[in-house]
Amino acid sequence: MPFNFVFFVVLAVSLGIFFWSCYRRFRLVLLGKAENRSNDAGRRIMGMLYHAFGQRCAVSHGYNFGLNHVMLFWSFIILLIANTEFLLHGIFPDYISLSLLPDGPYFALAFIFDAASLLALLAVFIAIIRRLAFPSPYIEARNPDAFAILILIALLMIAFFGLHAGEIAQGSERAAQYMPISGLIASAFFANVQSGSLAGYIEAFWWVHAIVLLVFLNYLPYSKHMHILTGIPNVFFRSLTKVNTQPREEFKKGNTFGAGQIDQFTWKDLFDTYSCTKCGRCSDMCPATFTGKTLDPRLVINDMKVNLLKNGPLIYQKKPPVLPLIGERVEGSNHDDVLWACTTCGACMEVCPVLIEHVPKIVDMRRNLVEMISRFPGEVVPFFENMEQRSNPWGIIPAERTKWTAEADVKPFEAGKTEYLFYVGCFGAFDARNRRVSIANTRILNASGISWGYLGKDEMCCGESLRRMGNEFVFDRMARENVKMFKEKGIKKVITQCPHCYNVLKNDYRQYGAELEVIHYTELINDLIKAGKLKLAGIKDHGKIVFHDSCYMGRYNGIYEAPRKAIVSATGQVPAEMERSHEKSFCCGAGGGRMWMEENMGKRINIARIEQALKKDPKTICVCCPYCMTMFEDGLKDMKAEDKVQVLDVAEVVSDVLK
Repeated sequence: MPFNFVFFVVLAVSLGIFFWSCYRRFRLVLLGKAENRSNDAGRRIMGMLYHAFGQRCAVSHGYNFGLNHVMLFWSFIILLIANTEFLLHGIFPDYISLSLLPDGPYFALAFIFDAASLLALLAVFIAIIRRLAFPSPYIEARNPDAFAILILIALLMIAFFGLHAGEIAQGSERAAQYMPISGLIASAFFANVQSGSLAGYIEAFWWVHAIVLLVFLNYLPYSKHMHILTGIPNVFFRSLTKVNTQPREEFKKGNTFGAGQIDQFTWKDLFDTYSCTKCGRCSDMCPATFTGKTLDPRLVINDMKVNLLKNGPLIYQKKPPVLPLIGERVEGSNHDDVLWACTTCGACMEVCPVLIEHVPKIVDMRRNLVEMISRFPGEVVPFFENMEQRSNPWGIIPAERTKWTAEADVKPFEAGKTEYLFYVGCFGAFDARNRRVSIANTRILNASGISWGYLGKDEMCCGESLRRMGNEFVFDRMARENVKMFKEKGIKKVITQCPHCYNVLKNDYRQYGAELEVIHYTELINDLIKAGKLKLAGIKDHGKIVFHDSCYMGRYNGIYEAPRKAIVSATGQVPAEMERSHEKSFCCGAGGGRMWMEENMGKRINIARIEQALKKDPKTICVCCPYCMTMFEDGLKDMKAEDKVQVLDVAEVVSDVLK
């Protein structure tokens, strides 16, 4: 029969419903604000091949069942060809068929499809066993939606084998010897079936395959597996740079700041919500989730999606939303406590297989809370006031910034003469413990012979915590003033002591026209030692050393090896690595403004991190961030372990062995 009218009608209706469902879902994405995510198509395509088709995240973070997902993914990609041919062949059986190909290509495809179907079926069984017998704590292992999808996939594969096994037993499949699995099933189940009955079996399996395939297709837009449609495009539309800053907002009358309603996000933010696979890897890596806080990055994205599906159609009709984006403890709304629990460490973004950008969304909602409705934890009020009035977290008079220099040989920055500005930062200037790190750094800079200088009382806070806490108004003012001062003084190169200062000067200040070459002191030390400009007198034993990666140096800016190499040069030993290190490092708990807030829920994050460090039985915990220094020393005191383990900064370790 040249044209199968019955199947044509079934297929047309099914595709019509599918495209209507997709239209209803995807038009809601257009409610988001405009954002350019299509530039540099070549890099986007290469990244899509690497991250999505290469399944980089599935295999690079040590997850036990990552390879199973790779197997299922690639089986599906291969079988997409077979299923497309199946649907078209169902309409035009005499004109569209892979069997019309020459023997070589046809036999090769028959073997590939047979093997891919077996791999897909095995992957489904492994996934089901995993969810039933080995459920991971960070996913909804026994979610009915997941089992529905897995069962549909299994039925597809069973129908495939039943159909082709019947054709092999019937003698109508000329590639029979190249389809070992289907052939085995044919000999096991259809060897004694009469030819009339075989035809009935073949037709039954054909229709089962067709119906399950179309049901699966129409179920996708309503299931968590919608990421099958959106995941690969989401990787294409990813940020081409590290997600280490926030979009700048203009302060004009009538503007809305941050996101207090779902349509105040960008279209890419909304597309992210459709792309979430609910794999729970972000939850597994999140220090707030790990220590029993209300924040779970996966649920933040899920709540945004639920809110979009609930409020999006109403917004299209110019009606008010019925479900608040922020404030309620119900699905579809993010409670304030959830948003303020985030340390902005970026661990969630590092492991997301479809490159969802969680942190900027959380900060956007914080912005709305701070700038639009002045709703934020009362404990941060003094911090906000001190920053606004005296440009430091403690409200100390600016003249005190230079107090630490009484014990150091400090040089003033001279416009046109000095090459590097040493940007000490608030902790390095005001905090008693971190002043010792500042002194160590000045000794290193002086020993290296490079041209450097310090701003003294003219130095102002960079405002990093303000931006991550959502106080964009005060940050905006401070950034403008700092950039103006840098330009007036001709500052082009900056050495920072704090990774948070490093990140904001290097990345956030670009939005304000700053053209700075920013280097963290650990990078500089390593470069100076390699170049022979920094001479060390030998090595000093600090006992067994374990190193902690700062989130804002590592995940945010990719600096992992410089501090480790500096430690090796000064101590002669490679620092031990904690279970969570490098890109998987566990936050100290101070980022995202959490330094200025108390932890009143669950275990303290710094205590959890110290417990991880103590498993290595170190004598010294080495850090390269003033926030980390404070959190580790406070945590060791709380654990009554400060007499057993010391915390040193990399600068102190190197300074101890200077010639």
